[in-house]
Amino acid sequence: MRPGQAFSGAWRALARADDGVLMRGAFYGLLATAAIFLVVDIREFAKETAAAGEEYGPGYDPTTDQPVLPPALTDGKPQDAPVAPKTDAAALRQPIRFELAAGGVLEARGTIDPGAAARFRKEIEARGEYVKVVSLDSPGGAVDDALAISVLIREKKLTTRVATGALCASSCPLVMAGGTVRQAEKDAVIGVHQVFNGGTTRPTAEEAMAGAQATTARVARHLDAMGIGAGLWFHALETPPDRLYYLSPAELKEFKLVTEPPPAVARKK
Repeated sequence: MRPGQAFSGAWRALARADDGVLMRGAFYGLLATAAIFLVVDIREFAKETAAAGEEYGPGYDPTTDQPVLPPALTDGKPQDAPVAPKTDAAALRQPIRFELAAGGVLEARGTIDPGAAARFRKEIEARGEYVKVVSLDSPGGAVDDALAISVLIREKKLTTRVATGALCASSCPLVMAGGTVRQAEKDAVIGVHQVFNGGTTRPTAEEAMAGAQATTARVARHLDAMGIGAGLWFHALETPPDRLYYLSPAELKEFKLVTEPPPAVARKK
């Protein structure tokens, strides 16, 4: 069966399903199919970028590094972010740091590196009674750590927020999804794209496929459990790892990544 036929059949099954269980089954079936093609995209993209890495920034290679802000893919044509992030790019490339600010706001700024979840848990254990809001400013990073941070945020019933001029991209929206209340200030930059291997080793085709399928299922289940609309993950799956799909304010509400506006004081920045 050709790829187009597989996707078409999955979509028809989804359209016919009027029962919640059937719809969810069709949804995960489509994701599993998409994961197979995601692996091909990743491997081909890695080959192409190795020869032309400078197009996306110094030394950019999707298997070893991640750009702070890749160009968006809109109607097949790259374009800049809707608003330039205010945070210095060098600060965003540093391992994520957690700093308690006034009003019970825990600022989380930087790349989500392996081990970030353990540091976040330690911070919450030390200052949890003071933390009410996690303010995100991150280009993303390790998916496992992003998911673990998100789960802990939900357990603690915290609010997540992306401030004016802050960036929340790649795996960062997974963290944002954990908030019981989720907010985005005016001119917050929020984007998604495909997950990819961020390690220094090149997986075999079999390892890459198994890893992509497992990660796709885990992310989809997490977003579903957090109450996020399926359309958010479809946009991620459709966007190559050197691009970002920037979410509009209307889409943030449609996919329920934003549940309410930020407080009036926060909007006056």
